[in-house]
Amino acid sequence: MARGRSSSNLGADIPGDTSAPAMSTMNEVSPIETDAPKWDKPEVSQSSEKSLKSQSKRRKSRSLLRRFKDKCLKHTWLLPLLMLIVLLALYAVNPNPSNPLHSAIFLSYPQGPKTPGGPVMYGKGPKDIAFVSFYTIVLSFTREFIMQRIIRPWAIYCGIRGKGKTARFMEQVYTAIYFGIFGPFGLYVMYRSDIWYFNTTAMYEGFPHREHEALFKAYYLLQASYWAQQAIVLLLQLEKPRKDFKELVGHHIITLALIALSYRFHFTYMGLAVYITHDVSDFFLATSKTLNYLDSFITPPYFGMFVGMWIYCRHYLNLKILWAVLTEFRTVGPFELNWETQQYKCWISQYITFALLASLQAVNLFWLFLILRILKNYVFNSIRKDERSDDEDTEEEEEAEQEQNGRATLATGAQVPTVTARNIGKENQAPQVLVNGEPLNEKSSSRR
Repeated sequence: MARGRSSSNLGADIPGDTSAPAMSTMNEVSPIETDAPKWDKPEVSQSSEKSLKSQSKRRKSRSLLRRFKDKCLKHTWLLPLLMLIVLLALYAVNPNPSNPLHSAIFLSYPQGPKTPGGPVMYGKGPKDIAFVSFYTIVLSFTREFIMQRIIRPWAIYCGIRGKGKTARFMEQVYTAIYFGIFGPFGLYVMYRSDIWYFNTTAMYEGFPHREHEALFKAYYLLQASYWAQQAIVLLLQLEKPRKDFKELVGHHIITLALIALSYRFHFTYMGLAVYITHDVSDFFLATSKTLNYLDSFITPPYFGMFVGMWIYCRHYLNLKILWAVLTEFRTVGPFELNWETQQYKCWISQYITFALLASLQAVNLFWLFLILRILKNYVFNSIRKDERSDDEDTEEEEEAEQEQNGRATLATGAQVPTVTARNIGKENQAPQVLVNGEPLNEKSSSRR
């Protein structure tokens, strides 16, 4: 049985880059016509029997497509699952490296170890795009399935009310799960590399870094798949944009640019460090939001710990990396542009790297400002208002009003479509029954 909930401890939401919606949490668009289109019944004659049969087949095919579309909209994990089944079935026909799908499922460009007895190294190339694309579909399936089949029932059990709160709760729990796995994974990969612990000098020593161990390459490309999937869903989202929507889109654009350019031009050691700083801080951000939605008693102290982790990871460590771009980028390792030897550490790459990292830092500083304002209001003013989202209590009231309006009926007994009900709700504060186009209350009062 679902337990009751009080108001959130810190407000409706905490700003950050974990707010991209999933397909399963997009607002549903209410159709203008709730019934399926009615087909006019043609007069039957012997000369038109063939045309009637062909029309019947077309209707059946359209009906099947409509059912499939409705099913996919209801169960958003179904379409990526079907895509994965088809791709894996095609690979199973010829499961060897000659199959083009081999590079989509497994790492490409294996090479010999650098030292005798060392691990197998992997190079880079165009086939890595297939790997990223395939695991973008995998992450789309896992995200939607976990959110719909595991997190949504838990949200109901915990008494999360309101469509918006439920959607955001689901998004944050999944984000916490993802970064709870990839945060430690990234730290382990860093531990096995030369840049442990955020050794900026090692980022430029031995440049270019054209080969990596399997774990390093898998982590880097899987992270690229995650951010690609996030960007796709963000572009498709139907939610009302929040106050920081532009910053969120900008953050995703900068992140994808950094991932693509750092991988192509061999700045992957630097990219690994930036990945980890965002993974760890995103885990604390998502768990802080989750605790806030659950009204947990540990939310305030945990939020304070999150602020400390955010400042340390997103600002201290990233400013350290940014400072190394200005200083060690030129002095450590080769500094020249040579396309034949793939030496890309030069003046133009320095400017581009600094510009992208500085832009990312600017977005993070904007979010830090909002986070600190929430903290200040909570500590000094006891104000529990979100600095970014629309008031979710108002959102719940609007949803309840729309649900009431949806039950309004005409004199014929037909249920009012959702769009009509919303219009009635705007003109009248309460749902009304209409007789001959006039409210029933006015009719009854005039008769009296």
